[in-house]
Amino acid sequence: MSSILIIDDEKAIRKTLNEILSFEGFKVTEASDGEEGLKLFSAQTFDVVLCDIKMPKMDGLEFLAKATEANPDVPVIMISGHGTIETAVDAVKKGAYDYISKPPDLNRMLITIRNATDKNSLSKETRVLKRKVGKVQEMIGDSDGIARIKDTIEKVAATDARVLVTGENGVGKELVARWIHEKSNRASGQLVEVNCAAIPSELIESELFGHEKGSFTSAIKQRIGKFEQASGGTLFLDEVGDMSLSAQAKVLRALQEGKITRVGGDKEISVDVRVVAATNKDLLKEVEAKNFRLDLYHRLGVILIHVPSLNDRREDIPLLVNKFLGDIAAEYGQAKKAIDKKAMDALQKHNWSGNIRELRNVVERLIILSGKTITLEDVSNYVLPR
Repeated sequence: MSSILIIDDEKAIRKTLNEILSFEGFKVTEASDGEEGLKLFSAQTFDVVLCDIKMPKMDGLEFLAKATEANPDVPVIMISGHGTIETAVDAVKKGAYDYISKPPDLNRMLITIRNATDKNSLSKETRVLKRKVGKVQEMIGDSDGIARIKDTIEKVAATDARVLVTGENGVGKELVARWIHEKSNRASGQLVEVNCAAIPSELIESELFGHEKGSFTSAIKQRIGKFEQASGGTLFLDEVGDMSLSAQAKVLRALQEGKITRVGGDKEISVDVRVVAATNKDLLKEVEAKNFRLDLYHRLGVILIHVPSLNDRREDIPLLVNKFLGDIAAEYGQAKKAIDKKAMDALQKHNWSGNIRELRNVVERLIILSGKTITLEDVSNYVLPR
């Protein structure tokens, strides 16, 4: 349900528009002047604003200027019974989506509103897609641990040395892998990701090396594996500690010889792959427990990068929170919320068992549930255990 803010000092006009738009399936909020409208606009997210021009306290054009500055993506449709062509042109020049004179033609008004909501939806989708296809997300942090990681990436990225990234869940091991690929000579090739923990052990070999048609019951056609897909680029083996021993043996051979064989096939296929692996497990302990091959550990761990937990780099939390406040506000198409010092201090002292992934979820929760500024009370209510 699209939400509309109606700002008009005439109660009868507000009531009429509310009834019509509510009947058409819109969620409607009313404001009696520009000041009240701006407070609502700042505190809530609307898809479209209908705003009168002549009003007490703050007129429509002043509201338009401030609303456009706060969130330029929300379409503002100006309405007025005192308008002229010059007024309409002036409003559009100042950022209004359209101008409708009073009394409004209802069909034209509904078409204009629906076009405005469609534009808003497209703007949101475009922002999401740009983030998905855009450059690799920045590695945020000024702590010693992050500085060491950045320095190591700069030194090893241009080589083909295999890298093993360790750290708890949610610390950003995938981001390290992406930056190694982005800064490497293979950046024009693919970065192919495999989550070894998410693939059943009986399917991991087919996923990595591919299979020939008819090699097993459900193999109805030939499949190209991840090693072949990543040839000329980088293969990221996430949660490599969960890989089966049989798959480990084949990965070891692929790393030693640069060749793979599809499941059910006998032809050797040469692959040119740089492997970056990641795990949240202590692989040497897994070797002692005979769950992981020592020779594969040494093959994967030419370069070792440990990503510290968020609890070990608390000085980076304000930087991360501010980054997430901006990113999430952009996703929602609303103004970036402020956070007061006491609230930030509380977030820095919190035990982040889920690391950066948990922090981002918490910031999103606070944006949704808090007022214009995130306060210590919001953190106490929505973050800290009670």
